[in-house]
Amino acid sequence: MAKLILSMDGLVLKEIPLLKERMSIGRKAHNDIQIDNMAISGEHAAVVTILNDSFLEDLNSTNGTLVNGQPIRKHFLKDGDLIELGKYKMKYLAFGEGIGEASDPHGRDFHVESVPFPKTPNDSQPVNASISAATTTGLPLAAIRLLSGSNAGRELQLLKTSTTLGKPGVQVAVIARRPRGYFLTHGEGKVLPTVNGKVLDFEGYCLQNRDVIEIAGVKMEFFLKE
Repeated sequence: MAKLILSMDGLVLKEIPLLKERMSIGRKAHNDIQIDNMAISGEHAAVVTILNDSFLEDLNSTNGTLVNGQPIRKHFLKDGDLIELGKYKMKYLAFGEGIGEASDPHGRDFHVESVPFPKTPNDSQPVNASISAATTTGLPLAAIRLLSGSNAGRELQLLKTSTTLGKPGVQVAVIARRPRGYFLTHGEGKVLPTVNGKVLDFEGYCLQNRDVIEIAGVKMEFFLKE
């Protein structure tokens, strides 16, 4: 399980396992990781973890967030990255005990990210990770289940307006929630994803319950939640 090692002035304060999909960091008590210091904004940053990938996002903090000495707005965390929040530092450890490798035979990591997507007329309300965006359009809840690779059997609910899957630089696709359904479109790479063994075209495909998708050598099943 991935974790953060919180320290100040070289003294380790605590180890924080990333147990939730989204963990907020800030001065206020409601944050998952509270740092009671005036240099830290009330809601300073957040770490979003999906499968084996974690992303750090600065939440428009007053003093900013640094990773390896560089200011960031959103950053894909890598093992050993050093996050700086004022005088506090957090080291990101991706491969803690219990974490399996999510890689293909060529050693390229399979990547999953939920990202914002241009709004449609039915997408006027903000969506958070605890309330499925699908409910705002009348769509049933949906998810994908990994069928191959070291994470086979794991599920990811499609809670956000758009979910990016694949291996950056190799093959990337997007599942977007639209008023008429969940659409799979090609995003990056010379080879297009397949659905039920057929190559996806550039116009995209409206996913149906139990469709089998293959992206960057990883097979997964799209299904509607009961």
